[in-house]
Amino acid sequence: MPATMQAAVGRLTDAVKQFSVAQRTLVVIGIAVLLLGGVALSSWLSRPALSPLFTSLSGADAAAVVDELDAQGISYQLADGGSTVLVPASQLYTQRIHLAAAGIPENADGGGYSLLDDMPMTSSEFQQQKTYQRALEGELAKTIGAMDGVESATVRLAMPEETVFTDVKQEPTASVFVRTRAGKELTTDQVEAITHLVSAGIPDMTTTDVSVVDASGKVLSAVGAGTTGTAAGEASDYETRVAASVQQLLDRVLGAGRSAVTVTAELDFDESQRTTETFGSTEGTPPLASSTKTESYNGTGGTATGVLGPDTDVTGPSSTTDGGKYTSKSEDVTNAVNKTTEVVKAAPGSVERQSVAVVVDAKAAAAIDLVELQATIAAAAGIDTERGDTLALQAAQFDTSGAEAAAEALATADAAAKAQAQQDLLKQAGIAGVVLLVVIVLVVAAARRSRRSRREAVDLGMLPVLDGPGGAAAAIEGVDADDLPVLPPAPLPTTPDPVAVKRAELSALADEQPEEVADLLRSWLAVPSGRR
Repeated sequence: MPATMQAAVGRLTDAVKQFSVAQRTLVVIGIAVLLLGGVALSSWLSRPALSPLFTSLSGADAAAVVDELDAQGISYQLADGGSTVLVPASQLYTQRIHLAAAGIPENADGGGYSLLDDMPMTSSEFQQQKTYQRALEGELAKTIGAMDGVESATVRLAMPEETVFTDVKQEPTASVFVRTRAGKELTTDQVEAITHLVSAGIPDMTTTDVSVVDASGKVLSAVGAGTTGTAAGEASDYETRVAASVQQLLDRVLGAGRSAVTVTAELDFDESQRTTETFGSTEGTPPLASSTKTESYNGTGGTATGVLGPDTDVTGPSSTTDGGKYTSKSEDVTNAVNKTTEVVKAAPGSVERQSVAVVVDAKAAAAIDLVELQATIAAAAGIDTERGDTLALQAAQFDTSGAEAAAEALATADAAAKAQAQQDLLKQAGIAGVVLLVVIVLVVAAARRSRRSRREAVDLGMLPVLDGPGGAAAAIEGVDADDLPVLPPAPLPTTPDPVAVKRAELSALADEQPEEVADLLRSWLAVPSGRR
């Protein structure tokens, strides 16, 4: 080892030996904290980024995936209650291909058309139909499960048997159970997408034949009622939408909390169809078809007419028609006629009648024209007087006691929270002050002990004597040494016992530097007896 390095190590060792117990404890704690922080930082930096290998796995599939990863020695992490497996991003696609080749997970496709691959040749017609139905259910469930916010889905189909002995054919129906992710809720558009997706995949099925239910038991789409579930739900949605539109307008004009809006609507859920046919002709349009028929006969004489009888005069004059000529003419014309057929199908859910009631604060309404405000509200709510809609607008004194009490309670809660925050801050400051004071006390005590350990012995024999030449008395200017008063001689000091002096020095040294004395005694005890 070089001399400079050896000297530095020696100085460091001497400095460490001079530390007190408290200082050494603080140094050890600091080194431990630095080591732990370095280890944690290095492990965090060296940790690979994890990506989901599979999600929404069943218990059996998750166990199979984990066993295969353990067999390969691939690190992984489970999430979402064990249904999601995370692996390093660098191993993501490799493990997917490897697990797919091994047939893991088995239920990743949720059944589907893979059920048809293992169907035996000797299966009966009933087994084939049920397997095909299960395949349809699995494919539909897998597709619905891919929607945003859907964790899992289950589809059940009720497909009636086809037979020649029934006069009325039953329509197939479907029920869909959807489990959404935490904090997610299906929108109306998503429910409509599910009903259209299922109905389009099954022959002779309509959107009203699909029932959708979520995990909380809420009916999102009922059979025969549409995607809103019930008529009351659709009416409530319409009332809420109109009331929110009017309330937003009033809040901008009058201010928040100075108006109240209530909407009551009656919707028509009857489905009707009307067919109208209109016929008309256009002048100058040539006929579509035209035919003329003419008949003409020529006779030789008159022809007797009449009825023979006892009173008939046979000898009277004869009746002729132009000498027996006969002419007949007929014409058949098919004119071009314009025909218009109009089929109007009224969808259920149209508004039959609605009533809007608005109450505004009298103080806020004093500065505006209520007639113009009523006209504005009627336009915003879509009031149709011919349909029977009504709009009532009234100015009244609002009861603000509840709002004031709520504001006071909120202010009290804010003040309490602020006081609690101040108390917590003072408590933390007090704890920090105490810790800082303890550290300062320990440092001061260590400094005092270190200063005490660095005391040097002074040789008193080097001090000048007062009576000797060049002593302290000679340093006094203008005073002769003979003029000074003569003091009686000082008593001679008693000579202390050398053994007692050595014992006292050793005891003081052991009190001030116990560790160094212990090290010295250990070194003495370690020396062989022949070298002492």
